[in-house]
Amino acid sequence: MPDKIDIIKVESESLKRKFIEFPYELYKGNDNWVEPLRFDVKNNLDVKKNPFYDHSKISLWMAEKNGKIAGRIAGIINDNHNAFHNDYTGFFGFFECINDKKVSRLLFDKAADFVREYGMNTLRGPVSPSTNDECGMLIDGFDKPPVMLMPYNPEYYIELVEDYGFKKAKDLLAFWITPEVVKDEKMMSKLDRIAEMIIKKENLTIRNLNMKDFDNEVQKVREVYNDAWEKNWGFVPMTVDEFKYVAKSLKLIADPDYVEFAEINGHPVGFSLALPDVNQAIKGLNGKLMPFGFIRFLLNKKKINQLRVLIMGLKKDYQKKGIDAIFYRNIIKAGYRKGLKGAEISWILEDNYAMKQTTEKLGASVYKTFRIFDKMI
Repeated sequence: MPDKIDIIKVESESLKRKFIEFPYELYKGNDNWVEPLRFDVKNNLDVKKNPFYDHSKISLWMAEKNGKIAGRIAGIINDNHNAFHNDYTGFFGFFECINDKKVSRLLFDKAADFVREYGMNTLRGPVSPSTNDECGMLIDGFDKPPVMLMPYNPEYYIELVEDYGFKKAKDLLAFWITPEVVKDEKMMSKLDRIAEMIIKKENLTIRNLNMKDFDNEVQKVREVYNDAWEKNWGFVPMTVDEFKYVAKSLKLIADPDYVEFAEINGHPVGFSLALPDVNQAIKGLNGKLMPFGFIRFLLNKKKINQLRVLIMGLKKDYQKKGIDAIFYRNIIKAGYRKGLKGAEISWILEDNYAMKQTTEKLGASVYKTFRIFDKMI
């Protein structure tokens, strides 16, 4: 008797709960997967709470195989992406699936049909729900858990997407760096000389995040962010509300020692954002903070010993001046001072040669690769 596979559109809260719950079952027993907090996933999918949906659309589906949930996917129309890049690209995201190509094909069909209805000619993913969020599919480094806001998936996912005809669009690189480079006195002495020379030449002031003026600081970050990445592949400017939404979620874990601004006469020209890897604190909580998970979270938080360097940006007129090396130097020194074991720098586009060269000169090396796929539809 052939397997019975049904595709169900998620149109109720009860189905959405099942959609959110599916990965917790799928990854059971996988020691490298880190369970996301359920309320974070729920908020990310909530069209009323997440301001991304003020300008974009999403539709969700689940697959059932012989009556048991076997996969899920979202089809996404990002109107701001298409307006900014002047193209017709739809997206898939929140993809999870058992190792069954019949199931994955049907799920991809749904996402492709959805974006095609809105006139799209390309299906791209995974992005959940945009390139300003968690995106890319892990294609190597499966033996290590993900850091915060980075994806993790089984190795067989690569076969599932390629079976459907997806091709590589772009690789996103994750570098690993250790504060132990501080012990390289020759390199650090050279880095200090270069940093001080650049600060003097450009009349820079380097300062840490002011948590007491957080809302204004966030707007300064947005000003730099939307200018710095304007020419980058896949970039979409974030709205004021989107930036506030993201900043609010990160405020609780931000450490001012790892967040810096570069300013000239009080005006921001660059910033660097690194955060303690909160995944180390939520791993093992099964995605729940209540009723007892919060106590464990607070205890685990004290044991965090690594960072994720999320963003390092400079306005276009100040790029290629070496200012990013100042940020790296300061993060390395702060991490060493606080006894951290290392940091992931992610993600960096595979063809961002300037950033790759800077990180490699500091002793960082690629240890994970994430891929975004395209398929003409």
